[in-house]
Amino acid sequence: MNEYTTISAACEGSITEKRSEFIAQLVPAVTVADCTAHIDAVKAKHHKARHNVWAYILRSGETRYSDDGEPQGTGGIPVLTVLQKAGLSDVCCVVTRYFGGVLLGAPGLTRAYSAAAAESVKAAEKLHFCEAVPVELRTDYSMYGKLSFLLPEYGIKDSGSEFADRVTLRFDIPADCFPALEARLTELFNGKPDLTAGDLHFVAFESADS
Repeated sequence: MNEYTTISAACEGSITEKRSEFIAQLVPAVTVADCTAHIDAVKAKHHKARHNVWAYILRSGETRYSDDGEPQGTGGIPVLTVLQKAGLSDVCCVVTRYFGGVLLGAPGLTRAYSAAAAESVKAAEKLHFCEAVPVELRTDYSMYGKLSFLLPEYGIKDSGSEFADRVTLRFDIPADCFPALEARLTELFNGKPDLTAGDLHFVAFESADS
């Protein structure tokens, strides 16, 4: 996977269905341990609630869910499906249900858990990460003007530049854009750009909502 979408911070969404309250708490999570900690924390906070249904999706490939005592298929799978349809990875969602005294039936539970999870997803700031090349480009001031117009064409993200005797431009560029930029710089500098490329890593280039 060379790109993925996650969320920037914990968020919450809730609905009320026939006096039952459904509270969804969605958090970013990178490991199974992160997910377990979130699930345990919500269960401790809402220990008086009848159910704490949960689901998580990790970029590592781990995907799990639990109905936590609700009829099979009415809680965990609906929450997981909402996360999948939103295209999210590295997230964990726990939906707490406080029973309001009216039975909802399997279809009602499925709709309610889905709706609560969807509210938390709606409240989240989504971040789109893609595989990137960290670059350090050193140049004379005479070339800086041209570069300041050229580099934004390749969707770079500045990571801290330095202006001393020479200009040192540090930025991340999406991996699939790097070969084209490198070729353009080679042409601009007559075959000898003073450039260092680092190892691939993941960078959030923009909000997935923008």
